[in-house]
Amino acid sequence: MEGFGVKIFLNVVVVMFLSQLLGLAMATSGGFSVDLIHRDSPLSPFFDPSKTRTERLMDAFRWSVSRVGRFRPGNLKGIESSIVSSAGEYLMNLSIGIPPVPIIAIADTGSDLTWTQCRPCKSCYKQVLPFFDPQKSSTYRHSSCGTSYCLALGKDRSCSKQKHCTFRYSYVDGSFTGGNLAAETLTVASTAGKPVKFPKFVFGCGHSSGGIFDENSSGIVGLGSGKLSMISQLKSTINGRFSYCLQPVSTDSTISGRISFGTSSGIVSGSGTVSTPLVRKKPNTYYYLTLEGFSVGKKRLPYKSFPKQAGAEEGNIIVDSGTTITFIPEKFYSKLEKSVEKSIKEKGKRVKDPNGIFSLCYNTTREIKAPIITAHLRDANVELQPLNTFTRVQEDLVCFTLLPTSDVGVFGNMAQVNFLVGFDLRKKIVSFMPTDCSQH
Repeated sequence: MEGFGVKIFLNVVVVMFLSQLLGLAMATSGGFSVDLIHRDSPLSPFFDPSKTRTERLMDAFRWSVSRVGRFRPGNLKGIESSIVSSAGEYLMNLSIGIPPVPIIAIADTGSDLTWTQCRPCKSCYKQVLPFFDPQKSSTYRHSSCGTSYCLALGKDRSCSKQKHCTFRYSYVDGSFTGGNLAAETLTVASTAGKPVKFPKFVFGCGHSSGGIFDENSSGIVGLGSGKLSMISQLKSTINGRFSYCLQPVSTDSTISGRISFGTSSGIVSGSGTVSTPLVRKKPNTYYYLTLEGFSVGKKRLPYKSFPKQAGAEEGNIIVDSGTTITFIPEKFYSKLEKSVEKSIKEKGKRVKDPNGIFSLCYNTTREIKAPIITAHLRDANVELQPLNTFTRVQEDLVCFTLLPTSDVGVFGNMAQVNFLVGFDLRKKIVSFMPTDCSQH
């Protein structure tokens, strides 16, 4: 991905603690499952106890507003260079090399390449964990310039004198990373609760990185659908299937969500499950869906006005666990907001958001009676509860968390809370099943 107009974005991150390292991995038959821990959970290394809940929410909302610019149609050209470095909601903890070296990296469903900082490092940002040293691994191998993985890097690739594939990304926030594309052993938790090794996993070994990366992370894990992503590289093992369950964020929560990979653990099925087709568009990193309209209560609002830039009806919204807020095209948003406002019977006084982020806010310390809002995806009606569409951003302020955008729509992670969301890349569908994710 290249040239995205983003200063800093909220990037949903997955903390995967290996069972032998942190005792959190939960194996299931036919695949493997690991915990999903929000960056603002006390279980996260990113957790800052000095910040209030409001401050943490505002950080997430601001990053979402910035991140949505990366999906601007004029920016949907490249493969990786839009990654912005410093923010993220979940971390992924895995191991690489033989012997395995633990890394903690920001996991991004909107990017493909997995990379970490490596020795020797000419210019690197400070990180808590030791750098990966390829010279100490028995399975590290450079990727040559002619491989399909190297070609997938697009304009960000180059070739060394030794014919090794190299890469360099410069991010719009001033951060950068560069190094060698290589194959190495990736280690994650198995269905039996023991580590399982994936040989010849292609990743970026960064020998020069800097900017505003956080010292708690040591790189990026790509969970997109492009050739270089973890999902694509493990496709034969996990059968192209993975799912996750995001629970409501609570500052005192010690219960994690879960992400599952594989034939059985990654499948979403059962009562209440609805499925919608994935739409193939470029860049193929993103998971595109087709939004046909919304209902507020029982009132249906058809999705008639499509900005020409949004790519017509097919694939007009991206499902993205890395963006907190849901964004819909501005021509449609005003109708939705008016309908939502009319449907709320008990509410406080409508006020402007002092943070300048949301459009529809109420001054009240009481819970407002918000309607169920149904997102009509193609072949799938996803009923959003008030916790998916409203949030208390201050003690006396409640706001509607859908926003207008002039770019392609984004189905954010608040809208996905308490749903088991499954991706089946072979059947080319995304499924949603209402679930209490604290119990999943």
